[in-house]
Amino acid sequence: MDILRFITAGSVDDGKSTLIGRLLYDSKNILIDQLEQLEKQTKNKETGTIDLALLTDGLRAEREQGITIDVAYRYFSTPKRKFIIADAPGHVQYTRNMITGASNAGLIIVLVDARQGVVEQTRRHSIIASLLKIPHVIVAINKMDLVEYDQEVYNKIVLDYTEVAKQLGLANVTYVPISALLGDNIVDASTNIKWYDGKCLLNYLEEVPVDSDANLTDPRFQVQCIIRPQTELLHDYRGYAGKVISGIYKTGDKVTILPVGIETTITKLEVAGRAVEEIFAPQSATISLDNDIDISRGDSIVLSNNLPKINNEIEVLLCWMDEKNLIPGNKYYIQQNSRLIRAVVKDIAYKLDVNSLQHQPVEGHVKLNEVVKATIKTASPLVYDQYSTIRANGSAILIDETSNSTVAAVLFQ
Repeated sequence: MDILRFITAGSVDDGKSTLIGRLLYDSKNILIDQLEQLEKQTKNKETGTIDLALLTDGLRAEREQGITIDVAYRYFSTPKRKFIIADAPGHVQYTRNMITGASNAGLIIVLVDARQGVVEQTRRHSIIASLLKIPHVIVAINKMDLVEYDQEVYNKIVLDYTEVAKQLGLANVTYVPISALLGDNIVDASTNIKWYDGKCLLNYLEEVPVDSDANLTDPRFQVQCIIRPQTELLHDYRGYAGKVISGIYKTGDKVTILPVGIETTITKLEVAGRAVEEIFAPQSATISLDNDIDISRGDSIVLSNNLPKINNEIEVLLCWMDEKNLIPGNKYYIQQNSRLIRAVVKDIAYKLDVNSLQHQPVEGHVKLNEVVKATIKTASPLVYDQYSTIRANGSAILIDETSNSTVAAVLFQ
C-alpha cells in the first residue's frame, strides 16, 4: 500500500484543523479513548458538538489562542492508501513552519474561506507550493454552508484562483466545495451541493497518482552508514546502507563515488537483508562494490553516465526561518540528507516578493520568513541536483553552529 504525504494550508480560521479532524472522524480513524477525551474537552461548548480541530491543535498556546502555531502531523489510512497529514499554521509569522511541513509533500490542500475568497495568505502559501514544486494542488473552498452553498460564490473563487495558478505555473489543480464543520464533500458526497458533480475530497486523496511523481531516470544514492559485521561468517563483508533518493540501480552498474570521483562496479544489492537484482526510489537498501574504497557517511553513489552537479559554491533560493537576521558572511552547517558540512552565506542577490514573485533589492539584513537568492560556499564539495529536477537531492537546511537550530530552508538552483 502506497503512502501519500500532504499538507493543509490557508489563512487563519479557514478551517484547516477542523478539516483534518473531519477526515479522521468520518473515515473512522479516531480511537475510542481519543473520542472520549474530545467529548470531555468540548463539554462546555455552547453547541455541545465535538470540536474536531482539537485533534490537531495539540499545543496549549494554540488552544488558548484558537490558532495553530506548530505543524501538527497525523496519520490515517483507508483500504486504498495510507496518509501522512501536516496541518500548517495560518499566521504570517509562522510561514516558516509551513515550509518545513511542505518540503516532502506530494500534495497540498489550500483552504479558502468561501466568505473571504482568495486572500494574501492564500497567494503566499500557493507561492510556497510553487517554489517547492508540490506536484498536486487541491483548492478546498470551505464554509460553503455559511454562504448557503451558493454556486456563484464557488465559481468566482475558482476563477480568481485559476489566475493565481496560471501566474505561478501550478499544474494539476483541483477544486472542491466543502464544509469541514458539517462534513459536506469530505468523506461522502454532499446532498447540499447537488450542482457539484466532482469527487469528494477523500476520493481525490485516495486516487491522486503518487508513483508518477518519483524521478526514476536519475539514480542518486547517499550513504548513511557503512556495514562491517566482521564476524566469522561475514569477515570481509562491506556494505553501504542508505536510501535510494531517485532512479534505479542494478547489479553490474558502473558507478562513481562522489565527491572523490572514483569509479567502480556494483557487485551486490540488498533490501532488508535479501539479495535483489535492482533497487529503486524510495527504497532503503545496501550496496556492495567491487573495490574497497574509503567511503564516508554522506558520500554519493551515482551512475557513471549520469552525474549530478558537484561544487562548493552554489546558487540557492533561501527561506530564512530564524528570529535573528541573516548577515552575509555568517557561518553555518549545511545538511543535505546525510551530508553535513560547514558553509558560509557569501552574498545575496535579491529578495523574492512572496506576493508578486518580483525581485526586490535587499535593504539591510534578511529577516524572518523572507525568501532570497543567495550564494553559499561550502568547506568541501557538495553533490546536488537542481531542486526542480530532484527535490530530495536539491534541497538542504542551514543549521546555526552555536544553537544547533535550523535557520533556513535551501533550494539548489
